[in-house]
Amino acid sequence: MAKHNETGIKGEQIAENFLLKKGYRILHCNWRFGRKEVDIIAEKDKVLVFVEVKTRSSYHFGYPEEAVNLKKQGFLKLAAEAFLETEPSYTYARFDTISILLERGSPTEVLHFEDAFY
Repeated sequence: MAKHNETGIKGEQIAENFLLKKGYRILHCNWRFGRKEVDIIAEKDKVLVFVEVKTRSSYHFGYPEEAVNLKKQGFLKLAAEAFLETEPSYTYARFDTISILLERGSPTEVLHFEDAFY
């Protein structure tokens, strides 16, 4: 497995544990709709939360959250619409981003951006 894939998987595990500690209920990890994927789908206080996790090992290519560009947001919105069709009981949903910096394999920064985009 490529190093960047390992970094991404580790970041998603860190994000999942982070959300659990904050009282979120994890519904799905790596939920797919065609070629589109949502890293984490969670629920808290009757709000459905679609979470995009971005992990980097340095700031060399910018902050991790900057990688959630308009194109990526569009993919997430399409996947979220498809998921909501299967779960019509949710009346409110939002998109969050979790940004993680790993140094020597350990998280040195975890930032949670709630309602990051629409």
